[in-house]
Amino acid sequence: MSQQLINHSEDLQRLLADGLVLDIKNNFLFIHRIPYLTALGEIKYGVIVSPLELAGNKTKPNPSHTVHFSGEPPCKLNGKEFNIINNKRKQVVANGFEVDMLFSSKPKPHGYTDYYHKMTTYINMISSPAKAIDENVTEKGEKLVVSDEESVFNYADTNSNKPELVGLTDKFLDQKIGIIGLGGTGSYILDLVAKTPVQEIHLFDGDWYYNNNAFRSPGAASIDELKIPKKKVDYYLSIYSRMHRKIVVHPDYLTEKDFDKLLQFTFVFLNIDKGEIKKKIIQYLQDKNISFVDSGIGVEFKNGSLTALIRNTTSTDSKKDHFWDSPYISYTENPENEYGKNIQIAELNLLNAGFAVMKWKKLLGFYHDLTGEHNMFYRISANKIQNDEVRA
Repeated sequence: MSQQLINHSEDLQRLLADGLVLDIKNNFLFIHRIPYLTALGEIKYGVIVSPLELAGNKTKPNPSHTVHFSGEPPCKLNGKEFNIINNKRKQVVANGFEVDMLFSSKPKPHGYTDYYHKMTTYINMISSPAKAIDENVTEKGEKLVVSDEESVFNYADTNSNKPELVGLTDKFLDQKIGIIGLGGTGSYILDLVAKTPVQEIHLFDGDWYYNNNAFRSPGAASIDELKIPKKKVDYYLSIYSRMHRKIVVHPDYLTEKDFDKLLQFTFVFLNIDKGEIKKKIIQYLQDKNISFVDSGIGVEFKNGSLTALIRNTTSTDSKKDHFWDSPYISYTENPENEYGKNIQIAELNLLNAGFAVMKWKKLLGFYHDLTGEHNMFYRISANKIQNDEVRA
């Protein structure tokens, strides 16, 4: 990814051609061994770090004007600090790398044209006092460092390259996710999870993707895609593998002989309404201490309109007994539930998926969780969320 980015970005190529010690990690651009002068008149070396803003597989023009710096405050020849120092707050960026301060200097009237303009401007500014003292001081290096990281994404995730967010994003890196059932809710769960850097996403569904599925799933299938039916897992693989490289498909319904496949997962999203197999899957996951969320939707046609309830019930090591003799989950099909009649309720699927994914992220510590609820309902008629099985 990093080498491809450099190959397509003239400004990064120019930085390399200048002999700078350049590195790219987690969508941050690092320029190493930048000489500077300390308040005591010592020559030291620091690192300038900038988040990368991208357009596809190359850098965007006119990048933001700030950079981070790892080192002591750089000073002028008179010993006074440069006034470009915006703050001296330590932060952790890519792979645990710590920066010490933020620089802010914006050329008038239009800022920086590209990353070459931006990085060389900062380098020349802070290194000039050190070079004035010792003409042999240089930012050029014999070794050019270009990290070619193995990413689960096909293109850089610039949504997460802010220093304060790197630690949050890292919470996903050891996750292997199973999604059982790719109906309306399951497909929206995939849409959300595919945008996180989890290790792998496994899709389980033996059904085919038809017209009715297109009207309750993310995106818009073309008529050509519907003319030749695909298994749901293959259809979604063709879409989401454009973004996430680690999607694994299982084009059959999950049966007991396949339960051992579940052992690899750190978390499972369960989105099926078939009673007996669902009951067995839940029992197996709980026996193996695999946390999961079971999602359901109930819809009723009443007085000329629809009323609906969406539910997410969570099982973790700390709480799982509420799945048995439960008022929340039925292991038999309800003939009164209008949900299976292909009505226009994609927004309920989307909302239910959003709640399920947020609960998973709460368990990871990505979001705050003040109640620790293990069951939630949203009633559309009352526009009300009810939390049950809350943490004591």
